[in-house]
Amino acid sequence: MESPSPMDRLVCGDVGFGKTEIAVRAAFKSVVDGKQAAVLVPTTILAFQHYKTFKERLKDFPVTVDYINRFKSAKEKKETLKKVEEGKVDIIVGTHGLLGKEVKFKDLGIMIIDEEQKFGVAHKEKLKTLKTNVDCLTLTATPIPRTLQFSLMGARDLSIINTPPPNRQPIQTEVHVFNDDFIREAIYYETERGGQVFFIHNRVIGLSEMSALLQGLCPDLSIGYAHGQLEGHELEERIMDFIDKKYDVLVCTNIVESGVDIPNVNTIIVNNAHQFGLSDLHQLRGRVGRSNKKAFCYLLAPPMSTLPTDSRKRLQTLEQFSDLGSGFQIAMRDLDIRGAGNLLGGEQSGFMAEIGFEMYQKILEEAIRELKRTSFKELFKEEISQQDDYVSDCTIDTDLEILIPDSYVESIAERLSLYSRLDNCEKEEELQDFHKEMIDRFGPMPSEVEDLFTTVRCRWLAVEIGFEKMTLKLNTLRCYFINRPDSPYFESALFKRVLSYLQTGTNKARLKQAGKNFLLVVEDIKDMEAMLRFLDGMHKSVTNPLLK
Repeated sequence: MESPSPMDRLVCGDVGFGKTEIAVRAAFKSVVDGKQAAVLVPTTILAFQHYKTFKERLKDFPVTVDYINRFKSAKEKKETLKKVEEGKVDIIVGTHGLLGKEVKFKDLGIMIIDEEQKFGVAHKEKLKTLKTNVDCLTLTATPIPRTLQFSLMGARDLSIINTPPPNRQPIQTEVHVFNDDFIREAIYYETERGGQVFFIHNRVIGLSEMSALLQGLCPDLSIGYAHGQLEGHELEERIMDFIDKKYDVLVCTNIVESGVDIPNVNTIIVNNAHQFGLSDLHQLRGRVGRSNKKAFCYLLAPPMSTLPTDSRKRLQTLEQFSDLGSGFQIAMRDLDIRGAGNLLGGEQSGFMAEIGFEMYQKILEEAIRELKRTSFKELFKEEISQQDDYVSDCTIDTDLEILIPDSYVESIAERLSLYSRLDNCEKEEELQDFHKEMIDRFGPMPSEVEDLFTTVRCRWLAVEIGFEKMTLKLNTLRCYFINRPDSPYFESALFKRVLSYLQTGTNKARLKQAGKNFLLVVEDIKDMEAMLRFLDGMHKSVTNPLLK
């Protein structure tokens, strides 16, 4: 916050990991330095709860905290906004109303957005106009794909809270079909150990009927219901009564999803879970397990075989990632399932799902690199002069079987993770450690996997020599140089040494021109080992400083 440029930081911390505490401290720092802080939250209940939290935490300091939400009358709201404009309120907590034209700040220092995934693109565009010279802190457990993409790209800063609070236990997550006996057992198990239960039914119309059904199943328990269409004071009263343990079970819509903190509730049952998004389900699950008791989350949905692919993937992801701190993996999986959307403008889903995240990143980086070198040459003069690497990556295409066979590693997810780790190896030591680890975990390595490791080494050598693409088919290796004839690579000493090596150092390879592209053709390369030997010999010769 003290750096000269405005802060724009996304803090990713799992549900119940203490993001609100960071918000309190950031707001306090802003107020101590004479600025105002605005906390934007998605729901009425959360605004009220945050107001109480901030007030309680800062009661020993001369800080005024106020809130606006729909529980307040128009007159009260007007008074609060007047105080904000005059600078008499230091921290204002509010729902979307904070984005209205009538809200004016005396001197806003920080804008804190809680549960970022609940705000649409239109809201965020509006925020941009507010926060051009204001620090911005965004808090979320499961960022939406577009935000996550921004952070992974480096367009905004990213911090991840990995450490859970002490004595937390993972929440046991199970998917079941709707069954009266199962629901009765789950509710009684929780109430008999002194806890309370959330039952989420996301339809206001059938809510009272659902609570009557549960009352029939558990006649000796007190069951209340709540939804966002209740009168403000009534909704507040019911939530407060639940916190005071007047109800054993609260049947409600997903209004409790964001940030509601009731440590005594340790079982949540979500009806029609297949109709919720990934981040919604993860947030709902985070309403329980906020103390040191073992918590349970039951997702009720039709049989898996009848569900659409995306819904099935979502429920399986939640079952799979139930460890503490798994929000970030869930967000990455969401990015994978839905795609990243356009970086500029309002669209939320892109074509990324078709080509995969890695490939999308690669294409994006290439496009940015090309723009820097053409349209914005003057701006990035220094950066370009530092980049002597003419080729950033090399693709290898071959008719040989190079893969991790399913007979060697059975799980698809595990194989994908191994491919990704292999792709991220940057040094020979890393590659050797990974090689040992795989033999240790999966046993003696088949030749296809050995070839995979050789391929990575070939790729490193090819990039240093200056090849953009290589193909090995029918025992012939073709190495393609950069496909831009105007590239400074062709004027470089490195290229001259490659030509010199072809004339004097080897009789295996010849230079050929296909259209505008230069390529090297090498006959009699039968396998990846032979390819590595050829590239290694060439690399040693052309990168040897004595030959300059």
